[in-house]
Amino acid sequence: MSTDFFQLKQHGTTVRREVIGGLTTFAAMAYILAVNPAVLAQAGMDRGALITATALASAVMTVVMALATNYPIALAPGMGLNAFFTFGICLGAKIPWQAALGIVFYSGVLFLVLTLTGVRRKLIESIPHELKLAITCGIGLFIAFIGLKGAGVISADPATFVTLGDISQPGPLMALGGIILAAVLVWRKVPGAIVLTVLALTALGLVLKTADGKMVTPLPNALLSAPASLAPTFLQLDLGYFWHHWQVCVPLLLALLFVDLFDNMGTLIGVCQRAGLLDKDGNLPKIGRALTADATAAIVGSTLGTSTVTSYIESAAGVEAGGRTGLTAITTAGCFLLALFLSPLIVVIPAAATAPALVIVGVLMMQSITELDLRDFSKAVPAVVTMLAMPLTFSIAEGIAMGFVVYVFLMLGIGRAREVKPLSWVLGLLFLAHLIWK
Repeated sequence: MSTDFFQLKQHGTTVRREVIGGLTTFAAMAYILAVNPAVLAQAGMDRGALITATALASAVMTVVMALATNYPIALAPGMGLNAFFTFGICLGAKIPWQAALGIVFYSGVLFLVLTLTGVRRKLIESIPHELKLAITCGIGLFIAFIGLKGAGVISADPATFVTLGDISQPGPLMALGGIILAAVLVWRKVPGAIVLTVLALTALGLVLKTADGKMVTPLPNALLSAPASLAPTFLQLDLGYFWHHWQVCVPLLLALLFVDLFDNMGTLIGVCQRAGLLDKDGNLPKIGRALTADATAAIVGSTLGTSTVTSYIESAAGVEAGGRTGLTAITTAGCFLLALFLSPLIVVIPAAATAPALVIVGVLMMQSITELDLRDFSKAVPAVVTMLAMPLTFSIAEGIAMGFVVYVFLMLGIGRAREVKPLSWVLGLLFLAHLIWK
């Protein structure tokens, strides 16, 4: 493919800069190759197949985004969305992972329809700004909570529900040290800070043993191998379950849709603004193509056997390194394809090594809280309820539902019902029905 296709001269860049940008983006988001399979495997899915599905879905859809928009945007299974898939849908709602993949498929189809018809914009505009911010922050809290739980830093308690885990064990100690290490590296703007932390902790686990004498990180069977078979997850989605259990599945579908909508829009605008790709009015050209590619990503990801695939904010790392066009994304996609042959190394990464990645990503998502005016009770109460409900109910969907219900009835109670948009009233009432009769 000619570099003229990517219009390098018009964007003031070179092939070298684009390749460096793509490598930087991959370094910043490569942790997803370990974290996504670790999260989804808890739903009962085959971890080897998940590694292949994660790498393949990321590569394919990143190429699609590059060719459709010429933007330096990489895609992969979304953090938060994968947690919702496992803990909200499969473990929380007791839905088989095959049916959960079906819900992801339908959310992608609905996202695509909303994008092509223009309803997507009306839906986003109907959600109050403080709830959009609260959803992002709440997911950040939820992800961090999952990371601490998975590493044993916190554990269940019959009296207090949660309590401090056994910090004397190597796993929790490694996780706490890893959080500090990752934070230091991120603060110092070290490229690939999160994946470097995961690798360092995995190596440390080779010399540390658990209470039963086993190594924290088991030795891999090989360094390289052919990609793990995709058969256990490929085309395993159950599309019929949704229609037989629609009362339970519809709220979950809406939650997936909302999170993908808000997360994707924020990522596209944020990354492209840093790359200087917005027009003079602050709008993003080719936004329709970008959203169409993102909606298609959810559909393709579900057929391969992974949770919702979406645009990644870590693409900003590649932009900071000089990436400006789709050639940056193509380079990142190539790295994901090469990673397919590293599955023996990826599969042995322990939970203690991935926990810091979850916590740091959660912290980054929580930074949106600075935009919330918590002095205004009409904004603070729905936002805080949303953020608290997600980790405490172990469900992103329930957090969104409770936030909407509190928002619409609070506005009614303080005499500002006219400020609530009609679609928000509809959503609030639907979520109230869900909470009462779920």
